[in-house]
Amino acid sequence: MNNFKVLLNGIIKENPTFVLLLGMCPTLGTTSSALNGMSMGLATMCVLIVSNLIISCIKKLIPDAVRIPSYIVVIASLVTVLQMCIKAYAPDIDKSLGLFIPLIVVNCIILGRAESFAAKNGPIASIFDGIGIGLGFTLGLTSLGAVRELLGTGAIFGCTLWGENYGMLLFVLAPGAFLVLGYLIVLFNKFIKKA
Repeated sequence: MNNFKVLLNGIIKENPTFVLLLGMCPTLGTTSSALNGMSMGLATMCVLIVSNLIISCIKKLIPDAVRIPSYIVVIASLVTVLQMCIKAYAPDIDKSLGLFIPLIVVNCIILGRAESFAAKNGPIASIFDGIGIGLGFTLGLTSLGAVRELLGTGAIFGCTLWGENYGMLLFVLAPGAFLVLGYLIVLFNKFIKKA
């Protein structure tokens, strides 16, 4: 399979946020701002790329009876290292994302890609799959966070665009996440059908 096609597939045809509707817990829980959404997407993408690579390399060594637990051990190890790095080098991001970083371990996107792609393909294709799915997830979370932040506070990535009195609190709260996600899904699917 062409690596560019695998990469593009994760961004468009199998976009985890707008097409597959996977990983809704971090999607709705961390996207109150564009920076939070982008940070969560990039953290997930790092784990996805490395776990895909490792699982693709060790797939023949893992017995079928312990396949899923083995994948979870690999993913949990990577998330632990990632969380330590974030705590050490980006404490503000660690504070804002909180519990969602350790929850990457049980993110269905990562385990799903390990099972459906990395366990059946070579290391290079698995890396490209991780990059594509990770980029699709990051773009989804960042766009959702940007729209929510813009409508909720009048700012984007912390830069104020409208006066301080502007802001629709609904969009910063949980119901706003559902509303914005629904509209972005409609726009994404409309764009994909035209392309």
